[in-house]
Amino acid sequence: MEKKTKYIFVTGGVMSGLGKGILTVSVGKLLQTQGYTVEPLKIDPYLNIDAGTMNPIEHGEVFVLDDGGEVDMDLGNYERFLNLSLSRKNNLTTGKIYKHVIDKERRGDYLGKTVQIIPHITCGVQDWIKSLGKDKDFVIIEVGGTVGDIESIPFLEAARELSTREDVCIIHLVLIPTLDAVGEQKTKPAQHSVRALGEIGIRPNLIVCRCKRPLEDRTKRKLALFCNVKEDDVISDHDANIYEVPIILKEQKIAEKILKALNMKHNGSDLEEWKSFVNNLKNTDKKITIAMTGKYTELHDSYVSINEALNHARSRFKTEVDVKFIETTDIEENKIDVKTALKDIDGLIVPGGFGSRGTEGKIECIRHARENKIPFLGLCLGFQLACIEYARNVCKLDGAATTEVDKNTKHPIIDIMEEQKKIDTKGATMRLGAWPAILKKGTIVEKLYGTTEVSERHRHRYEVNNKYIPLLEREGLIFSGTSPDNNLMEFLEQPNHPFFIATQAHPELKSKPLTPHPLFLGLVEAAIERNKS
Repeated sequence: MEKKTKYIFVTGGVMSGLGKGILTVSVGKLLQTQGYTVEPLKIDPYLNIDAGTMNPIEHGEVFVLDDGGEVDMDLGNYERFLNLSLSRKNNLTTGKIYKHVIDKERRGDYLGKTVQIIPHITCGVQDWIKSLGKDKDFVIIEVGGTVGDIESIPFLEAARELSTREDVCIIHLVLIPTLDAVGEQKTKPAQHSVRALGEIGIRPNLIVCRCKRPLEDRTKRKLALFCNVKEDDVISDHDANIYEVPIILKEQKIAEKILKALNMKHNGSDLEEWKSFVNNLKNTDKKITIAMTGKYTELHDSYVSINEALNHARSRFKTEVDVKFIETTDIEENKIDVKTALKDIDGLIVPGGFGSRGTEGKIECIRHARENKIPFLGLCLGFQLACIEYARNVCKLDGAATTEVDKNTKHPIIDIMEEQKKIDTKGATMRLGAWPAILKKGTIVEKLYGTTEVSERHRHRYEVNNKYIPLLEREGLIFSGTSPDNNLMEFLEQPNHPFFIATQAHPELKSKPLTPHPLFLGLVEAAIERNKS
């Protein structure tokens, strides 16, 4: 018998950035622990087809999926919390749904009808949602933006229409600010938001309140009175570590309330392993400092997957990690020397990035880590710059560079992929998604992974120029992992160093709270050992 899929919509009011994504996955996590299957969908109301061409400073990190989809950073949390591997179908944008409907119109699928937002766009959204629900108990849909935004209206209308035909639960997230002068929790913004939702024809089943401290009983009573919900259906989502949110919501029985609203059975749940992970984050007995170089350091969301991968690893070792962001242009412009910038650090990460700004400063940081035995992990661009640093300072190739920065370099250690030279568009044209690699037996990387066959996600246009590999290897650099055809260098490591590893991939994208990524476990463990000494 085919499952009757239920649909949960998470909407937001008052302001953006309240944590709809964390609420969405926390609800999903609690339903999973009750034995239900969950499929998440993030709706982004922007016109971009995907997040691939967005500046990380403007929109946060671009998250890459196994199928090569470049999606909103919330899908990273979806995968981390729910332990899923998602596809590009799990992220729907205005641009994507309009293109889908327009392509159908161009093919003549609408048989001469006038194509309109209602019903064609709204029905397209519903069809997209229902296609995700096949053989699933729940589809949980996070509607991006804020109620009242013109961009979100078609998606909210789709939710309203779906609720007339399917079993739907609406969870509305609002801000409850505290008036510092008197310490009072204010409900008026939330009231206006719920009223705006009602004008669209949607009444929330549950109201979840973002607040600094736990929601007071009198605040709950006031919201229930003015927002037409039961007092028991007003939920506190107060400030905490993001991984504590499922625990906070479980204490208020949010999953039971959802199941009751959808006439489903409450099976009981177990969060003990998750609680142990959270306790290890909070109750640490060590502290290390990891420097992270970059060009997007003014917005830490640009590197959210790296930060979370460090959190996953540090929980295993019950250690606190102080991430020290290094703006490498300051090193290039001699505002600070590299020794001072990296003083008292226990490890270094050079993450991915594009363009020339800050690259020379990053190369100096890599050299300092190599020469001073500081644990180092290079990711994507960090891998490429580690090759350039080695070529310059060990192989003595003056002017060694990447053609991304210097098209006329006489030593193009890193060069654009051949197939990329004919491409003149930016969106979804890089090497994207999961690619296999074979690890050399006996290398540090192979020991960390515990296998010789791995798969990691990629997002790049430039790769190691294979004609320089023999020279780099003769001078001691070890390429410890390659593509199955041996054409793409995937991993490198430096001998006689406590931990010097880099990869062309983005391993941070596959780290999970209960299964930390082995490369980050290795880095954190090496940093702890350095800190001891």
